[in-house]
Amino acid sequence: MSKTALLFAGQGAQTVGMGKDLAEQFPAAKKWFDRANAALGYDLAAICFAGPEAELTKTENAQPGIFLAGWVAFELLRERAPALRFEATAGLSLGEFTALAAAGALSFEDGLKLVRQRGRFMQEACEATRGGMAAIIGLDEGLTREVCAAAGVELANLNCPGQLVISGATEKIGQACELAKAKGAKRALPLPVAGAYHSALMAGAKPGLQEALARVRLAAPAVPVISNVTAQPHGAEAEIQARLVDQVTSSVRWEESMRYLLAQGFTRFIELGPGKALSGFMKRIDPNAQMLNVGDVASLEATVKAVL
Repeated sequence: MSKTALLFAGQGAQTVGMGKDLAEQFPAAKKWFDRANAALGYDLAAICFAGPEAELTKTENAQPGIFLAGWVAFELLRERAPALRFEATAGLSLGEFTALAAAGALSFEDGLKLVRQRGRFMQEACEATRGGMAAIIGLDEGLTREVCAAAGVELANLNCPGQLVISGATEKIGQACELAKAKGAKRALPLPVAGAYHSALMAGAKPGLQEALARVRLAAPAVPVISNVTAQPHGAEAEIQARLVDQVTSSVRWEESMRYLLAQGFTRFIELGPGKALSGFMKRIDPNAQMLNVGDVASLEATVKAVL
């Protein structure tokens, strides 16, 4: 029997209008947006639906906004396809919080408030350092690690074959891009981000996140949730807390996480939330895997039809 994993988007997937048609068509979706506004004390729904883009892109809004959009997609899928069973969850960076909430390890309100705080702590770390990131296309991991060592930057995201992301001080990112091209990268593109996510330059965000997590009740997940840091299922509650703090400065081992699930017999993956980046990664990791997504009304209907 085929096994299903739910995947949740990370930062960068945000887009003005996300969740709007779902909230307009489904009362249950509007209820979750209203609950989010009440929990946070400001109108996050309006920023998701109407922007402006500069406001939505702010880390402290983008992170809870993507968490919320992913959660709404998850709840609507459960409502429309109640017979659907999922046996694992995973999320890219901040998406790991949504994955934990979907697996029952974290309440909706706690997860939402945590990612809002996480976004603020990360924004403060960005402002205290001069960092950036770049996508390295068409270079293998070994050569990219050589580039990182030579330029003094770090490997931040191992997304899929041929697509890696590096992170570090702004002036070193430029140097690393030139080195990557010299080693045969098809492209080496600086990314429009606020700072050096998933690198040592984010260390300033860790104490605040650790304190915030200590105030939240975590439970054992009902299904395995794959950790970005280890590419293995999370363990007990204390380990979940530690891994979520480590994640801020650690590499996101996404390809390895997906290969772990594939090796466990997972054949169907449903991406929940804005964008289709995770679907694109899976095509490069295993083109035979069934990939579905829920981000708006049309994709919800298509996915419900596919799983019934």
